[in-house]
Amino acid sequence: METITATKEEVEADELIRPFRVNFPQADLDELNRRILATRWPEKETVDDQSQGVQLATIQALAKYWANNYDWRKVEKKINSYPNYITTIDGLDIHFIHVRSKHENALPMIVTHGWPGSVVEQLKIVDPLTDPTAHGGSASDAFHLVIPSIPGYGFSGKPTTTGWDPVHIASAWIVLMKRLGYSKFVAQGGDWGALITDLMAVQAPRELIAIHTNMPGVFSPDIDKAAQSGAPVPSGLSDDESTAYERLKFVYAKGIGYAYQMGLRPQTLYGIADSPVGLAAYLLDHDARSYELIARAFAGQTEGLSQDDVLDNITLTWLTNTGVSSGRLYWENKLAFFSVKGVSIPVAVSAFPDELYPTPRSWAEKAYPNLIYYNKLEKGGHFAAWEQPKIFTEEVRASFKSLR
Repeated sequence: METITATKEEVEADELIRPFRVNFPQADLDELNRRILATRWPEKETVDDQSQGVQLATIQALAKYWANNYDWRKVEKKINSYPNYITTIDGLDIHFIHVRSKHENALPMIVTHGWPGSVVEQLKIVDPLTDPTAHGGSASDAFHLVIPSIPGYGFSGKPTTTGWDPVHIASAWIVLMKRLGYSKFVAQGGDWGALITDLMAVQAPRELIAIHTNMPGVFSPDIDKAAQSGAPVPSGLSDDESTAYERLKFVYAKGIGYAYQMGLRPQTLYGIADSPVGLAAYLLDHDARSYELIARAFAGQTEGLSQDDVLDNITLTWLTNTGVSSGRLYWENKLAFFSVKGVSIPVAVSAFPDELYPTPRSWAEKAYPNLIYYNKLEKGGHFAAWEQPKIFTEEVRASFKSLR
């Protein structure tokens, strides 16, 4: 077999960090609008709740706002207000936002989004974390931020071969931080970002000194297996542990149908590549609590996410045509989502009440033997940085304060 070795020039070209700017042609936006208006609607659900999925009234309200009032250029301008870059890692283009704080001793941190997400989820936390003195903090709270797009998501390249699983992405993020010159950094993540961040910590490069997670992997294999089977609450659990178990059991039974679909047959989802409203409905139906938080934005309420917030992420996914490519990550993944991964480096956990499951402190301590911070919050859900940026910012500052 012939061995092909990259030349020095090819290696250097891959390691270049190239400026990137978002600018979709108006024709793409016009076509999006045409397709929204041409949607063929099904009949209303036959129940009065969300048990059959995204309700017709919610998705029609979304479509009406999307076609008549939404302005993509606003979020495009916001993304472009920060330095964006592309670099190539293992043959794939990786997009990332990189904002360095003006404060000299800022702590470098890589923050990873999840599904159905993008860097849009993190835009609200950039200024408070990089410029804390302008947002209720002190210079000692400052971070240099690196916010990448997961492969197959947003502005990163779409893998054309298999192998870009969470373990591979975790190793790529370590390469990225080293390439940016950071000899010491921390990592943060939720959803897929939580799994990727856990796996960075499992790989434990000397440069990674700690992680923060808002969806910690804390379930032991036996508890995880019992929840998947739908078994009653195991004996000997505390009240907090029993609540977490029951919530996880519900997630497995009725809460993550999308994960099973994409884990088995992601390529079948041509409908979400072809129909903007089909894509929107699929992305909205993440979990019961997240759907409630999103649906209320289209019912006239203003708490948490706005209509624009929700549509920013959906529109980015539509314009980049990453509905299917992002779904393949579920097919690639071979690890349990919510179980203990074997992290030994310092870990901080923020337990938000509307997360898929409320993490008990007892399980966080067992899963992360070097737990340096734990806090149980009164508000916030699965997309914490996006929904509650002020609370999230305060959590991240507190999590790493002892490491400054």
